[in-house]
Amino acid sequence: MIDVQNISFGYRGQKRRVFHDFSLQLEENRIYGLLGKNGTGKSTLLYLLAGLLRPSAGRVCFDGVETKLRRPEQLRELFLIPEEFDLPAISLDEYVRLNAPFYPRFSEAVLRECLAEFELTEAPHLAQLSMGQKKKVLMSFALATNTRLLLMDEPTNGLDIPSKQQFRKVVAQRMSEERTLLISTHQVHDVEQLLDHIVILSDGGLLLNESVGKLTEQYRFEYRTPGQMDATVLYSEPSLQGNAVIVGRQAGEEETPVNLELLFNYTTAKGDKQQ
Repeated sequence: MIDVQNISFGYRGQKRRVFHDFSLQLEENRIYGLLGKNGTGKSTLLYLLAGLLRPSAGRVCFDGVETKLRRPEQLRELFLIPEEFDLPAISLDEYVRLNAPFYPRFSEAVLRECLAEFELTEAPHLAQLSMGQKKKVLMSFALATNTRLLLMDEPTNGLDIPSKQQFRKVVAQRMSEERTLLISTHQVHDVEQLLDHIVILSDGGLLLNESVGKLTEQYRFEYRTPGQMDATVLYSEPSLQGNAVIVGRQAGEEETPVNLELLFNYTTAKGDKQQ
């Protein structure tokens, strides 16, 4: 579905390139988590996938067509929710009237259902909303477009705790076999229950690109007392519950949920040592 082929990219006036000879493939029917330290190119990658930025070398393709071409038939199949945005000072009904025609599978019913689950009135005036409420409105609209590719940059920033739970429910219920969702985030605990594939970026490169299923086959994520620490522990961090650890999963052992923060720290620590 998405094929990033040996791209290079840097911002004008900066010597450091964000990406150099970087490649990545994304498949349909996945919810990807895009993780990385500040400055590793998470937001830049989303904008390259959306065709809003162009690589200086290489190709970014969506269904075989380069995204930099911004073809209408391609744009109607993708939607980007940036980390920071503003909405026009109009009613939601007017916003829908102006923007929904660009998306041939737009569903008013899905929009209303999402707004109801986010506990928003059906026809708010956008100028009167808080930033968190605007984010809920835009996410509801994005899901209602039924695009095959949905890109979200830090979607849970600005949401309170109940809203983060609502976000997970709304997204999970609106996924389909043809849709791919890529979530860039630092708030790993907000989304780790949603994800079925993890991508971790380093400086201009790729540290991890693996399915959650494969990770749970390889590793167990658990807590151990100091007396239980042994050679099977691959990585550990102290916590109030004891030592949070990653160990290799042995045949016959039950799977454990992925601790995404622990996995990220383990993966980046390995990457730093290799460099």
